[in-house]
Amino acid sequence: MKLNQTLNLIAIAFVVLFSACKPQTEKKIFLPIIGEKKLSNTDTIYHTIGDFSFTNQFGEIVTNKTVENKIFVADFFFATCQSICPQMSGNLRDVQKAFENDDSLLILCHTVNPMHDTVEVLNAYGQKYEAKKNKWHFLTGDKKQIYDLAKTSYLVNAFEDDGTPEGFLHSELLLLIDKKGRIRGMYDGTDKVQVTKLIKDIKLLKQEVY
Repeated sequence: MKLNQTLNLIAIAFVVLFSACKPQTEKKIFLPIIGEKKLSNTDTIYHTIGDFSFTNQFGEIVTNKTVENKIFVADFFFATCQSICPQMSGNLRDVQKAFENDDSLLILCHTVNPMHDTVEVLNAYGQKYEAKKNKWHFLTGDKKQIYDLAKTSYLVNAFEDDGTPEGFLHSELLLLIDKKGRIRGMYDGTDKVQVTKLIKDIKLLKQEVY
């Protein structure tokens, strides 16, 4: 009787030990994936950011290759904006500070007024907010590409001559994009609480296994 009980205990211990040592292959997703989803056979195809090519405040070309295998935060602004842009840029400075020494996190800010926001203008704007080279990119380029990218890729608004005193309308949202180019979060860039959540969500996203 005692021998049977001992064998049973050994068997249970072996199962527990084997389960503990078994590799965890289940993929865990902590944040939602925003945008349309399509089914292809057994795979799910998620909405991703389309191809782009812009020039940053240092005259360097920034493309999808720049953010390849990196997490990044994106938004839309213009340098002469006196309403929400200063708040958004000030809060993005906090995001930059939180990941100052982390090369896997970038920030991309797209101007909605590229005719005015030249490389020189963006460079001065970036200095105002202590933007670090190779960390925080202020981007200018073809207006149509910028507006199309806002609408079709980032799923936010960007308009010219909307009737406001400043002549441009753009979203106050900060977009969190993962290493696969998928939108994983949208945050009010004028709200400190939302920006704090963004910083926490970036840390959470960095724990994901791709």
